[in-house]
Amino acid sequence: MIPAIACGNTFILKPSEQNPSAPIRLLELLNEAGLPPGVANCLQGNKGTVEQLLAHPDVAAFTAVASTPVAQSIYSAATAYGKRAHTFGGAKNHCVVMPDADLEQAASAIIGAAYGSAGERCMAISVVVAVGNQTADALIAKMAPQIRSIRIDAGDVTDADMGPLISSAHRERVLAAVTKGVQEGAHLIIDGRDFTHPQYPQGFFMGPCLFDHVSEHMSIYQNEVFGPVLAIVRVDTFEEALALVNKHQYGNGTA
Repeated sequence: MIPAIACGNTFILKPSEQNPSAPIRLLELLNEAGLPPGVANCLQGNKGTVEQLLAHPDVAAFTAVASTPVAQSIYSAATAYGKRAHTFGGAKNHCVVMPDADLEQAASAIIGAAYGSAGERCMAISVVVAVGNQTADALIAKMAPQIRSIRIDAGDVTDADMGPLISSAHRERVLAAVTKGVQEGAHLIIDGRDFTHPQYPQGFFMGPCLFDHVSEHMSIYQNEVFGPVLAIVRVDTFEEALALVNKHQYGNGTA
């Protein structure tokens, strides 16, 4: 939104129907800051709303963040209408940890990146590529106590480290992904599937999960989970780590 406005455009923000409130607050803040009326706008809705925006002749450019199939669909539709399009699909963000890394710092950074927002953000770290078994073992020894101490609570509790997932359906998808990872042979070191909040037993909560000895053919590695699930893949060399990241279908690319 901000780069578009800075370049002289008006902007329509269509948030996910599952997350309507934060964008409204964002526009309230922009209004309080003095942004002229009509420059930034929020339009709530679902797929039908997106289709209307795609077809509207006054919308010159489109950007979206979604699953890969939805992002591809929006890109194809936008360009077919002659609009500029910039879409983002699925991701599987890797963090390569070398033997000479500061493991205290690495562990804290990875935990925040993996489990913040319950892993429901596009730039969440979902894979750690540990170079060397000794690196992996030492990193797990640093991370495991911190992961087990993550405070899980409602989203409006100020000292909570992690809140609930967005919906019951998504929680079930994440739980199913963890179960399949176990079935495929990954080692589930920390299992958060049975977590229940004492005050909100019907809430969409789950605890953090940590997998070790994940291989690249497993679904828990190949698919974007979008939840509080971290997978550790062990490799022998830095070159092997780079090759692993670059050949993943959702890999962000390294050089």
